Amino acid sequence: MDTGAVAEPAALARIVSRQRAELERLREAMATAALLERAKGALMATTGCSPDDAHEALTQRAAAGNRTLLEECWLTLGALTPAGAVGTGPPAPAATWQVPAPPGTARTLGRLGKALVNVGSPQELAGMLLDHLASETDADAVLLYRRLPGDGLELIGYAGVDATLAAQWHHVPPLAGFAPLAALKAGEPLWLEHFAADRQDFQLVGEPTARWKSRAWLPVPAERTAEVVLGVLRRTDAAFRRADRELLRAVARLCAGRFTALGTPAEPTAPAFSRTVQSVLDALPGATVLLAALRTATGEVEDYRIEAATPDAVDILGRTGHELVGSRILESYPSVAGESLWQGYLKALGGEPYEGEPFGYEEVVGGVTVTGTYSVRATRLGDGLLVTWLRHDTEERQEQRLADMQRLGNLGWANWNLVTRQIHWSSQVYTILGRDPRRGAVPLDLLPDLVLPEDAHALARAVAELTRTGRPFDVPFRIRSGNAVRHLRAVAEAVTAPDGTVVEVHGFVQDLTAQRSAELALLDSERAILMQRGVLEAERALAARLQHALLPLPSKPVRLRGLRVEVAYLPAQAGVHVGGDWFSAIELPDEAALFVVGDVAGHGVDAVATMAQLRFTAKGMVTTGSSVTGALARLNFLLLHTRDSQSTATLVLARYEPAERRLAWAQAGHPPPLLVRGGEARFLDRPAGMLLGACADPVYESAEFRLEPGDRLLLYTDGLVERPGEDIEVGLDRLARAALAVGPAALDALLTAMLSGERRDDVCVLDIRVPTAGEE
Repeated sequence: MDTGAVAEPAALARIVSRQRAELERLREAMATAALLERAKGALMATTGCSPDDAHEALTQRAAAGNRTLLEECWLTLGALTPAGAVGTGPPAPAATWQVPAPPGTARTLGRLGKALVNVGSPQELAGMLLDHLASETDADAVLLYRRLPGDGLELIGYAGVDATLAAQWHHVPPLAGFAPLAALKAGEPLWLEHFAADRQDFQLVGEPTARWKSRAWLPVPAERTAEVVLGVLRRTDAAFRRADRELLRAVARLCAGRFTALGTPAEPTAPAFSRTVQSVLDALPGATVLLAALRTATGEVEDYRIEAATPDAVDILGRTGHELVGSRILESYPSVAGESLWQGYLKALGGEPYEGEPFGYEEVVGGVTVTGTYSVRATRLGDGLLVTWLRHDTEERQEQRLADMQRLGNLGWANWNLVTRQIHWSSQVYTILGRDPRRGAVPLDLLPDLVLPEDAHALARAVAELTRTGRPFDVPFRIRSGNAVRHLRAVAEAVTAPDGTVVEVHGFVQDLTAQRSAELALLDSERAILMQRGVLEAERALAARLQHALLPLPSKPVRLRGLRVEVAYLPAQAGVHVGGDWFSAIELPDEAALFVVGDVAGHGVDAVATMAQLRFTAKGMVTTGSSVTGALARLNFLLLHTRDSQSTATLVLARYEPAERRLAWAQAGHPPPLLVRGGEARFLDRPAGMLLGACADPVYESAEFRLEPGDRLLLYTDGLVERPGEDIEVGLDRLARAALAVGPAALDALLTAMLSGERRDDVCVLDIRVPTAGEE
């Protein structure tokens, strides 16, 4: 559980493990050499032989007894004679060692001899013995006791029993009939193979559970009186076989040699303080370890050893609980070195409690990788450190998430127990209802008293129905908060007993004021839109009626002064469908004809009104004798002095003299007419002329040309050729090609070819044709 990534520490841990394995190998080699030298010295001291003779004697004894040299060294050290016998010859038991051991026993002793080299304490010795004896002798537990002054006993190593039982039998007074003490006093193994009788004669470890039916207690030989006794406990009630007894006696001799090598067999395997802490940690949840500081010769902390650990403690190699005991921090958590956590440990050793910053840690739970948040606390305990990893993704965090959800959703939960009359509200309910928490929660049947009178009846009816039949409710209501009214919502459901009686109600209260305000604003906007739509519809209808009255369209082509004239008007398909496009095609009193196409900027009633003003004024001016240019100048003056002086308009005005087939025309900012003649289409060159309403003194010029039989002249507004995002020249070129493509077809064919999709502007077209001789 470290702040670093998992992959890199795991790699460092493997490196540390390899280095420690190499260190253990070197230590084993040194221990083996030291053991051999110690056994040689023992023989030299007891027989007076030379070093080479001692080595040769050990080698011969090992071969004769079918043992390894290492095992023979342990046996030699475990059977040392009293000091007074020095120089009198080999120790007495040595003669019996010359008898070869059974092959199975020899192999077991060989493995034990090798394993003993790496044993560093009686506790480790107990664990190693159980590992090797379980399969050979059906051993289920191993205990090592040492004799205390006054004939008391202390448990110095155990395996196969739990820490609680070990703590209970850790110190044993000099009780009469205590089997381990009896074996020590007798100096002979004690075989307890008849449980019913043995429990009458001896005080047995672990009683009254009767867990182990057969037991063996063997004194471990020493230079003087045996001070250590080896206990082997079995669940089976069968007697120990002869091979088992021989093996256990040999194991006791091997253990004596190991205790001699350790220097002081009286030293306990682990401090009583650590064992006490371990018994406490075994019952605790979470990840907690007891650390002992390992210092250099100068007193600096170079590492920490784990003395005790809870079952949930785990390192990056996957070791947990008791598997961590004895390991070092830089092996289990290599990335700690030099980090803030390491400095925190040092501060804690100095007496200042340490709590690190929270950090994220990924772990695999049920095959799924999850990220948790942890922090580390360390405090001094005795001479060591008690270190705890705290996980923050607990109930406290879940409660915080629930509080955040209530706050963000502007809701709070409530619970009413109708049996015990207990009421629980979340803090958010008090906030929503505007109620002081010191006044307490309100019973369910009194909840309607908090709302506006006009809403109280509906809420009271819903509450009564819920408590009577268990029917859930979802009721909106209002409360007054200061000078404002707040819109709330209550949702509740019932918990019923087996007989259907409602015993508990839980639900939530939600503040919908912001949502309700938005809904009311939306309703106001919808009303305004509907009203505006009605106004627009009325204006559109009025404009359409005005336009129809002011600009009647002929239902079929008409004849004017020998010309065939066809008219088309198409309103825009978006917005108000009437605009300022207009036309005039009339005969004049002097046998001439007047043709006008115009376009007033804008749509609606104002555009229609301006269009009507220009249309009738132009007709009146030309009818009374004004020239086409003079009419344009007067129309510009009129437009500048209307009520809406910002209006503008474009216009093409033409006067046709049938006797000469002469057409005089002028324009004010309008697209040029299109002339189709003899299979060609061209646009007439426009004379000078600015759009109407743009300036006070514009210059308008006129142009003339003769029409010939078969000619087709198109006067149109810009809606026919303009498209959004397209240059008008492209539209003009498209009109010329369409006019040639449709030939002498009716105007409808031309409009179909030109117009596609939605029309964004009005379209007005005058199609003027000069009949040929056959058509007249």
